[in-house]
Amino acid sequence: MILPKICLRVEMIFDIEILNKTVTVKLIKKTRNRHTYLRIKSSNLIEISSNIFFTLNDAKKLIDNKKIWIEHRINSIKKESLKSNEYLFLGEKYIKNSLLKNIDEFYREKAKEIIPELVSKYSKQMNLYSTSIKFRKNKNTWGSCNYKNGLNFNILLVKYPIEIVEYVVIHELAHIKHKNHSKKFWDLVEVYCPDYKKRMKLFKTFL
Repeated sequence: MILPKICLRVEMIFDIEILNKTVTVKLIKKTRNRHTYLRIKSSNLIEISSNIFFTLNDAKKLIDNKKIWIEHRINSIKKESLKSNEYLFLGEKYIKNSLLKNIDEFYREKAKEIIPELVSKYSKQMNLYSTSIKFRKNKNTWGSCNYKNGLNFNILLVKYPIEIVEYVVIHELAHIKHKNHSKKFWDLVEVYCPDYKKRMKLFKTFL
């Protein structure tokens, strides 16, 4: 007599930190699973399905290896799920109230509040000073430094996490000294933003 194979299923739950937010990970282990699958179920839940021998450490290593992709997917879900009465500010989602009639004007006001303070802070640290600071709404340019050392910033920059805004400010201030993207330019950026590569990758997940 041939006995049916028993399908063993084990579930484990743990939390990780992604995009400065706690995200729950559900690990599902089955004897019938031959492959490992990673799914982003929502901005708060990641699901990993694998074989019965797949360990908790294996799951954490997989998440670490796929972290950039996970961040990209979570941000895509956030943007896709943004309703008509919602908006992003410093990486977080908010509900529009009756006073917020013009979102571009809101971003312009907040950009004028936040960015000049960051420019002042990092100007003192880097000993690099701009001749002017201007704001505009652009589709592709987030910041620029002209030949007169005037800085321009996109008002939509304040939609994203503050570490991204800081990186763009440092980036443009560095252009006061180096009008290119040479090794000396990136070396200067790295002095005042050691994790700039990580911040650049984070920025790309929002775009």
